[in-house]
Amino acid sequence: MTDTVDDVDLPYDESASMQKKIEALQERLEVLESQNEEMRDKLLDANAENNKYQQKLERLTHENKKLKQSPLFVATVQELNDDGAIIKQHGNNQEALTEVTEEMREELAPDDRVAVNNSLSVVKQLDDETDVRARVMQVDKSPDVTFADIGGIEEQMAEVRETVEMPLLNPGMFEEVGIEPPSGVLLHGPPGTGKTMLAKAVANETDATFIKMAGSELVHKFIGEGAKLVRDLFELARQEEPAVVFIDEIDAIAAKRTDSKTSGDAEVQRTMMQLLSEMDGFDDRGDIRIIAATNRFDMLDRAILRPGRFDRLIEVPTPDAEGREQIFGIHTRSMNVADDVDFAELAAEIEDASGADVKAICTEAGMFAIRDDRTEVRMADFQDAWEKIQQDETEDADVSKTFA
Repeated sequence: MTDTVDDVDLPYDESASMQKKIEALQERLEVLESQNEEMRDKLLDANAENNKYQQKLERLTHENKKLKQSPLFVATVQELNDDGAIIKQHGNNQEALTEVTEEMREELAPDDRVAVNNSLSVVKQLDDETDVRARVMQVDKSPDVTFADIGGIEEQMAEVRETVEMPLLNPGMFEEVGIEPPSGVLLHGPPGTGKTMLAKAVANETDATFIKMAGSELVHKFIGEGAKLVRDLFELARQEEPAVVFIDEIDAIAAKRTDSKTSGDAEVQRTMMQLLSEMDGFDDRGDIRIIAATNRFDMLDRAILRPGRFDRLIEVPTPDAEGREQIFGIHTRSMNVADDVDFAELAAEIEDASGADVKAICTEAGMFAIRDDRTEVRMADFQDAWEKIQQDETEDADVSKTFA
């Protein structure tokens, strides 16, 4: 019988030496396995990083390819005939006859938006979406202004609420009486009297979609652009009804018509014609209420002031002494006011001041206290603030005369 290695008796020294070598080799093996595991983890990380950069390279390559392509232009289909499609390119309003495939001809209809290349060939049909400029005018978050934050114009607030808010919150009341609710309200008066705040309060108090625009935003350079934006705004309102459309500084597009022949004036008048049509045209406007505001009531065209477009013309005047005192109380609710402050006396001193002036006085009085390292606002701070505001207004008036 053959002896195995284990059966052979080795000398003690040689056996101990062999055992040490085995232990050393095992330790070395463990180190190599640990290094191998570490290298494997690094390889996985490197592969992941490589994949990330590979995706980024593909994306940049795709973007580079797109940037090198010729741009597409937006046009509108005017007519379809046997020879193809008559399109009108946006911006320059040039018309062109271009061929279309049979497949695309079946999908296209007049007034569809399409993308065309440099040769004016129709590349694809575009979604007939509302102008993005109209979408951005929709107020997603209600303003933080309530009717409790407005003072000195209680009568005007009541009229606005019954004209705009009541038809939205309680339309059945008008049906029972048998009358149509007022369609719109025009707020007019000096600057800073609270016209825009009234509109914000309506937006806060109702669940209706609120669309805000300025009259100047409807004035555009190219023919038909302003009218198109007006159509899109009211189309958006119809999609989201009940809705409230607020037009600030409406005199920018609704001024009295003149015999001016300039293209700019003609475009403004075309925009106003579209606005008049949307407000009280052949088609039913739906559950849409309109609020407009202006500082220049005398400039407005008579056509926009007639009933059916604006059923209520509400003047928002400069507040009287009692109203100014009430506004002081509103804007100082969160202020640390000293006991010597007499709002009735202050309201009497700042004659002809608007609500915006009162708010500015409160802010400036607080600034005087901060400059003196005080947390309490005194009567003298309010008086100094009014003097400073009057001085600033005088200096601004002098500068305006200098450059006039």
